[in-house]
Amino acid sequence: MLKTNLYILMANIGLIISFFYWSASEFTLLQFLNTTFYVVLIYMIISLVTYTIKGGFYDGVTFGFRRFRSVMSKDGDPLEEWREKPAPSARVNSTFYRIVRFQWVALLLLLLILILIYYS
Repeated sequence: MLKTNLYILMANIGLIISFFYWSASEFTLLQFLNTTFYVVLIYMIISLVTYTIKGGFYDGVTFGFRRFRSVMSKDGDPLEEWREKPAPSARVNSTFYRIVRFQWVALLLLLLILILIYYS
């Protein structure tokens, strides 16, 4: 698992560097910080959304919408399959969540180190 995380981290750093060279009008540490921040922000959003889904925050809402749809549909659902469908929290892959969380924390630490270098 650690090898996979490190390979993905190296790929992310390579992605950050390629975005930096592709989009920066001038090559400064501030531009590199901005590019790193955007990638960290994407990982943070994915990680937090996955965390709220995994925690069961949307299970009740999803259950309610499924039940409402079965009641309001013209066909009706005589077998009530909506009760047997898995909740969103049961569908979250815990390995994916751990990988995304590791990338978020590792890139955040890289960003903090770059900020310390920039301001010192």
